[in-house]
Amino acid sequence: MQKQKKIIEMFNQIAPTYDRANRILSFGADVRWRRKACEKVMALYEKQNLKIADIACGTGDMIRSWQESALKTQNTLNIKGIDPSSAMLNIAKEKFPNVEFIEAQAQNLPLESKSVDIISISYGIRNVVQRQKALEEFARVLKKEGILVVLEFIKREKTGFITAFRDFYLKNILPSIGAMISKNKSAYEYLPNSIEGFLSKDEFVLELKNAGFKIFDFKSFSFGVSSMFIAKKNKI
Repeated sequence: MQKQKKIIEMFNQIAPTYDRANRILSFGADVRWRRKACEKVMALYEKQNLKIADIACGTGDMIRSWQESALKTQNTLNIKGIDPSSAMLNIAKEKFPNVEFIEAQAQNLPLESKSVDIISISYGIRNVVQRQKALEEFARVLKKEGILVVLEFIKREKTGFITAFRDFYLKNILPSIGAMISKNKSAYEYLPNSIEGFLSKDEFVLELKNAGFKIFDFKSFSFGVSSMFIAKKNKI
């Protein structure tokens, strides 16, 4: 658990510049990736008062995407944002004063069993040390046939120019830009290392299945830079 504490402290340190760094480092693409995922999931529902838990919510980017998507489909939402970083949550609370935020880790959610329609986690699952336990916790909290949507940077298995460019950007350019913005170069050196240490698509799908989920949609964005997994709870 020492490793998890270090990761949480790292996010506490970069919280003040986190939003600006995300927009610059992704060239704004992360906003589009989140929006597409939320619109895809929201189109599956025609009910009011959808209960959503956004895990590793950070400063609330995914929450904004959920709210904007709900306006288009005329769904009403009850969203909770959950994150272990108090500094991230402080910023999220200022941005979304009407949303309930909870300081907690993904593998130990303070939510009742079968109480949530949708769980989302965007670019956070690779930061969870006890990942399998967290996925099982998501299954516990979701209602029958509830939806899990995961956005993540996964390990690339293909070779070619796009892969080579992405790897060069992550390892050589991103840390320097991140350091200029946040004054914390080690945090942005962690990003490419965490991606390299994460799973391939097939490996992550297997973990989801082992936790009780059935994948029914997968999509890669921006030539495979970002990946979207949508899974349905496959057990009672």
